[in-house]
Amino acid sequence: MKKTILIALAAATTMITCQPAAPVAPLAVYDGPKRPEWAASDNIYEVNVRQYTEEGTLKAFQSHLPRLAEMGVDILWFMPIQPIGVENRKGELGSYYSISDYTAVNPNFGTLEDFQSIVHQAHELGMKVILDWVANHTSFDHVWVAEHPEFYTKDVDGNFPIVAVDNDGNPTDWTDVADLNYDAPGMREAMISEMNWWVANVGIDGFRCDVAGFVPTEFWNTAITTLRATNGPLFMLAEWEDPALVEAGFNAVYGWEFHHIMNEIAQGHKNVSAVAEYAAKCDTLWPSETMKMYFNTNHDENSWNGTVQERMGDLGNAMYVLASMIQRSFPLIYSGQEAGLNHRYPFFTKDTVGVEWSSPHAQTDFFAQMLALKHEHHALFNGELGYDMNLDIDTATNSMMIVRSKEGEEDIVAAVFEFSELPNPFDIPQNLDLVIDVNGAQVWASKLD
Repeated sequence: MKKTILIALAAATTMITCQPAAPVAPLAVYDGPKRPEWAASDNIYEVNVRQYTEEGTLKAFQSHLPRLAEMGVDILWFMPIQPIGVENRKGELGSYYSISDYTAVNPNFGTLEDFQSIVHQAHELGMKVILDWVANHTSFDHVWVAEHPEFYTKDVDGNFPIVAVDNDGNPTDWTDVADLNYDAPGMREAMISEMNWWVANVGIDGFRCDVAGFVPTEFWNTAITTLRATNGPLFMLAEWEDPALVEAGFNAVYGWEFHHIMNEIAQGHKNVSAVAEYAAKCDTLWPSETMKMYFNTNHDENSWNGTVQERMGDLGNAMYVLASMIQRSFPLIYSGQEAGLNHRYPFFTKDTVGVEWSSPHAQTDFFAQMLALKHEHHALFNGELGYDMNLDIDTATNSMMIVRSKEGEEDIVAAVFEFSELPNPFDIPQNLDLVIDVNGAQVWASKLD
């Protein structure tokens, strides 16, 4: 919890203090299921409304819902759709994560009715919708700055708002956002109320919570318990990698560490032993019900660190297969991957390159096959519902085999990964069908009835 923060500004050092901690009693009791029943074998698809279509609107995106449902997408995660602050704005259009009003829709994207229509149609098509939630900070001109100045971190002279800081008290480079004070009386209840507004008025199915580790864990415990007590088992995804957040109620967390391992293997900086070390560590750290969102790209990676091709070369699909096969996997697809996205979306302006949606692309078939594999094989289900993982590596050939199976169950999925030109030494279990064959990876699975 942020109480006393030292921030270096230019050559001077200024003392920043927050108000005394305000005790917050649990607002509700919830003893129902933590994970929605529908999340047993689900995947997730990230929607970047601004860059998805030439119009950059909710209405324009809505026309893609039937296509996404047909491809097998389960959960649509919308990056923030709220109005973006003007004060200290970065670039022409600003960051989606600099929100000026939690309970409104960015007029550049459309209206609340447009989003309600998307949620309604998505539900009719069998998909769920979660909304990106930015609880750590707001824009400098958020409505709370005037209405609730006590909700913001202040410096020793009482100046506010100040730029968002990290957990060590260092200023971030997010100079367009203002730090929130979770010790302020009434602030936590107000944040929970804003979150609940979207469930009550739009019918969303949960939240993806931005930089969740910068927000006190006890707040998340209270917020998730309260929201579920009112609305049932909402789906909660944390942009962070800490087992404490699973204990606080999150269903899924990010798999950042594994993403970086995949990048380094693809670039030749690490070998398959890094996967074995990571898997062993996960077995000691993470509860069995944990869902880890694994990916070969997302909005941050694409905009700031490069496309899949730039980071992984011709092993991009193999790494997506790996991200789907490893235990606890909850795989992500980012806007445009299924259409062969191969350029960086700008973060603060409108993309001028675009994605070719009208022509069929081989990547659409690849992702549809991968999503079907997870849906159809219990071995790859989420959390503790999935089967055990047996991982064999061969460092001499930089290859490995993953087998997902369970004693007493017939369903088996096996994958072999080759990250060199040398032939792998593995024997595939008998009576399996080859279902995926991409550069660097092959997958076999039990025959379906």
